[in-house]
Parts: sequence; structure tokens; C-alpha cells
Amino acid sequence: MSDQRSISFYADKFKAAADSEIHLKEWLTDDKDKLLSKEDGEDLLKKDVFKLSEIQEKLYASNRYGVLIIFQAMDAAGKDSVVKHVMSGLNPQGVNVTPFKTPTHQELEHDFLWRHYIVLPARGMFGIFNRSHYENVLVTRVHPEYILNENLPGIKAVKDIDNSFWERRFKQINHFEKTLNDNGTVILKFFLHVSKKVQKKRLLERINEPSKNWKFSIGDLKERSLWKDYRKAYEDMLENTSTVQAPWFVVPADDKWFTRIVVANIIVNELGKLDLSFPLLTKQQEKELEEAKKILTGEPESPADNNE
Repeated sequence: MSDQRSISFYADKFKAAADSEIHLKEWLTDDKDKLLSKEDGEDLLKKDVFKLSEIQEKLYASNRYGVLIIFQAMDAAGKDSVVKHVMSGLNPQGVNVTPFKTPTHQELEHDFLWRHYIVLPARGMFGIFNRSHYENVLVTRVHPEYILNENLPGIKAVKDIDNSFWERRFKQINHFEKTLNDNGTVILKFFLHVSKKVQKKRLLERINEPSKNWKFSIGDLKERSLWKDYRKAYEDMLENTSTVQAPWFVVPADDKWFTRIVVANIIVNELGKLDLSFPLLTKQQEKELEEAKKILTGEPESPADNNE
């Protein structure tokens, strides 16, 4: 299994191919053929978290790429947990996590991508979107009346929001991501695929465990009742926006420990394809280093130095 992992085993297994039909019933929510135990998985996660920290250092030093990691999922699929565990080895100074909620009045005064564009990662940095611009073809697809808040030309009623509207929006997202990719932003998109049965179990945990009560909202039940509508919206989203330069990975989310190792392993393997290295020094810089070394090693030492 170690040889398989080294050649993007999970990336190949869970990648949604570009221009392919997606039926989520055919995609795993719990991989029964994990090929490793939970204990081995935790060991793999530790190794990949360490590798990710090494990648981050080179990413920052080379200053050529930025990394945008996107998480989308149904409620209680474990997005927060994945961010917490997989990104634990990163230097916080080089990471910006943005959880997107209901658009504000100011955000609605701009195009739907604006609030996402202004928090994109700079070169050398990681950006993590906990929910993302894809909410604009998911929540709004299930609740098209939300589109009316955008005050768009030609859209005066829900009946004006037809299939061509969604096709244009998918194209706008693809163009947005292609522009980012062409300019050095690596985009990794994860749909955490949880089953309705496990979502119910986790929602009940939020109700029954006092420490988790704050996570529960009665609105979660309303959205759960629209499960089939959301599934169809996700299928359309995956079919229309999994591209060669920014593919979707549909990761089983019923076992949180497995979800974490899959996401971490995919990130490490995908970023490992980049040409990342520490910058080479010029002859002048090498000369300056040697001079600095001579000065520092030539300084006399005294016990008083420790108190200065």
C-alpha cells in the first residue's frame, strides 16, 4: 500500500474526472476497502502533516505559487475537523482560513465572486475556504429565491432563473478558477461525501452532548429535509466544474479518521508535483554569507554575552 500511496493512490481513486457524469449514489461515503487500519492511518496522517509543513516552507521561499484548498459538504460532514487535523502542522502565519456564511449587504452589492476574490491566497501562502463560491450554485440552486437578493439585471422573479442561468454561472466559476490557475494559484477542491444516516447520527450528537450544543441549528433539519435537492445540486456542480486544472475530489466522510488521511495524502501528492525549491543564491550572496560567517565565528565569547 505504501507504494500505491506514493503515486497518488487516493487522488486517482477519488478524483471526479472532467466532463463526466456524476451520480453520487455510485460514490463511496464509507470505503470498506481502506487497505490500512486506523492506527496505520494515523501514522500516515502524521507523516503527511510533516511533509505538508516542509512543502509550506518551500512554497513560501520560492514565492511562485499560492494554494487554495476548498471544502464543500452537507452539514455535519466534518469540514472543521479536517481543517483542524490536516492543517495542524502549517505555520499559521502562512495560512488564512475563511468560513463563508450568508452574504452581507455590502457583499451583495458586488458580483458573487467578489467576496471570495478579496481573500485569495498570495503567492507563497495557503488559503482555505470552508464553504466557498460554490455556495452560489448549491444553496442558491436549492433556494433560488436567494438569487433575487443579488439584484441582477434581467432577474426579477424566480421564474427568470432558468437552466441557462446556472450554465452561465458554472462557466463564470470555471473562468475564475482558470485565471487563478494560469497565474500561479493551485486549486484543490474536496467534496466530503457523507451519508444521510451518518449525518443523522452526528446531528443527534450535537443535540445530546452539551459540549456540542452550540454546533446545532434548527435550520439544519430544514436543509436535511431537502437532501435529494442538495444531492442533485452537488451532482450538477461536480459535473460542470471538475476541470483538468481544478478537479474535484469526492472523499468518503462517514469515517472521520479516514477522511483526514485521504485529504492530507491528496494535498501532499498534488503539491508534490510542483517545482518547489529554495532559491539559489547569487555569487554575491554567497560571498556575503561567507563574510558574515567569518565575522560571527571571529567574535570573542564571554560569559557576559548571555546576559546582554
